[in-house]
Amino acid sequence: MEAEEDLIAAVRQLIKALESKRNLTDDTRNILADLGSQLSAIARCPDTSNEEHDQRDHSPDELELHLDKLYDKIMSWEKDQQSTMIWDCGSQEAYDYLKSVDEVRKLAEKFESNGDVKLLCRAHDVLQTAMARLEEEFRLLLVQNRLPFEPEHMSFRSSEEDIIDVGSVISSGDDSVEDVVQRESMGRGSEEYILELIHPDVIPDLKSIANLMFDSNYGRECSQVFVNVQRDALDDCLFILEVEKLSIEDVVRMEWNLLNSKIRRWMRAMRAFVRRYLRSEKLLTDQIFGDLDGVASECFAESSKTAVLQLLNFCEAIAIGPHQPEKLMRILDMYELLSELVPELVGLYSDDAGVSVRTECQDVLKRLSDCTKATFLEFEKAVAANVSANAFPGGGVHPLTRYVMNYIKALIDYSKSLEEVLNDESPSLPPLSLSPDRSPASDEETTSTSSSISRHFRALTTILENNLDEKSKLYKDDSLQQLFLMNNTHYMAEKVKGSELRTVLGDEWIRKRNWRFQQHAMNYERATWSSILALLRDEGIQNPGSNSISRTILKERLQGFYLAFEEVYKSQTGWSIPDGQLRDDLRISTSLKVIQAYRTFVGRHINHISEKHIKYSADDLEDYLLDLFEGSQKSIHGGHKK
Repeated sequence: MEAEEDLIAAVRQLIKALESKRNLTDDTRNILADLGSQLSAIARCPDTSNEEHDQRDHSPDELELHLDKLYDKIMSWEKDQQSTMIWDCGSQEAYDYLKSVDEVRKLAEKFESNGDVKLLCRAHDVLQTAMARLEEEFRLLLVQNRLPFEPEHMSFRSSEEDIIDVGSVISSGDDSVEDVVQRESMGRGSEEYILELIHPDVIPDLKSIANLMFDSNYGRECSQVFVNVQRDALDDCLFILEVEKLSIEDVVRMEWNLLNSKIRRWMRAMRAFVRRYLRSEKLLTDQIFGDLDGVASECFAESSKTAVLQLLNFCEAIAIGPHQPEKLMRILDMYELLSELVPELVGLYSDDAGVSVRTECQDVLKRLSDCTKATFLEFEKAVAANVSANAFPGGGVHPLTRYVMNYIKALIDYSKSLEEVLNDESPSLPPLSLSPDRSPASDEETTSTSSSISRHFRALTTILENNLDEKSKLYKDDSLQQLFLMNNTHYMAEKVKGSELRTVLGDEWIRKRNWRFQQHAMNYERATWSSILALLRDEGIQNPGSNSISRTILKERLQGFYLAFEEVYKSQTGWSIPDGQLRDDLRISTSLKVIQAYRTFVGRHINHISEKHIKYSADDLEDYLLDLFEGSQKSIHGGHKK
């Protein structure tokens, strides 16, 4: 017997050493826990074969005497040691108590089979007292041996970025749209390990109590204690993870900056809760109630359902809230995370007891999908409906253009998920007022092989271009109108060319925008310089009735050219071409035309022009042209370099 005890002790030490390792699988931990429980049962289980034989052979008087002894043993704890836990007095004392209760249970079964009502009632009274004691012992073992939940081991801590997310607010008037909502990217591997929620030494004791209470028809009381204690523990876990209990109304009314912070916090909490705490809770429940058919699943579902639904309710509140475009990336983050976690949750709640949780998970995921779809379509409508009362100063890249292009560029990271939610959408979009050359079909936007995201992105850029066309009409100056369209079309093309948007919109889309912005550049030059360069032509400079050159007309032509050039300089130095390369290209193209025409005209007629009438040299004009499109209005007569 002593050798057996030594062997059991050695195996227990081995089990503890193995359980301390972090990289064990759930199956391995289950096996170790079950082995530990079996060792405890071997060590504690009395040899009841003789006892049952004795009970079978004993007379009623002897059985009653035995019941009296068990009564005294059990009731001694109620009379003299009410405030003392049995398990505080050592394992032998606890073992003796469980053995006594189990004997009362067996006596009750014998009295029932013999029809001895009097002794049966006495046995049930003793059993009821013992069950009340075991119920409390079970509760205290759970509470007092709970291990602290430390979120730092889960890389979870709220930080400054949870409160202030600089790039999260998409403002149509702010270049920070370049930093559209940062995508949450936390690795999965580091999140998956089992936590010890209860000190492992007491798990066999909890299992022994549970088995005895269920054998004694007090299973409901035992499972209810477990559910209540663990429900509180799960609430504490959510509190530590800083998950607040918010109503749907609270979430819907919340200002975006604050809501964005809470969504990020929810995502971290959801990952940690499901992949670590909930999986650990499931394992603990299986370890305690694993011998009892179906009980573990019911206890786990009942104890954890409230916490899981609290987390899912936040999702639901987001899903039914206003479909504001700035929320789309965060909603997609939530959708992707929940898509990833739902199979795990379904696995945790795989039997009938978890059907309500499984159903709610799938329903919330569907609502998030619908919300994502509606929010994207709302974004399309918002772009189409964006109206300006005044022309954008300087003709540069409009904030709406930056907003839309950076928005869809950020959405590329969510291509797979966005494709899923858009895939069942009809290709047709809300009716649009399309320019003749900007129909979706002209960009091969409706091919049968196009993905949903490609069709929507192409349609969205078409909506943007139509909006920009309308905004360009606010300029009274046709030159500035063309410059505005050139800037914005060029920005769109460059944004796609230099990003993964190229794979979605395609090279044909880029070629068409390149052609368009070049056309706008040519139209700008024509609108600005055609009438001015006409002054440098030879037609009409002869004296009336002869072929001789009129000095007066030459003087008037040069004065007219200088005045027009100065006017262009004064206005167009205040115009803007934000892209440096595009700005240089247009200056060079303009300079080649204007300076060449000026040099040719002056050189051809130098003998008929007084030097005092030549106000600027060709080099002066070329220098002045380098000042155009800087966005800061200047005047040549304001002390400039000549």
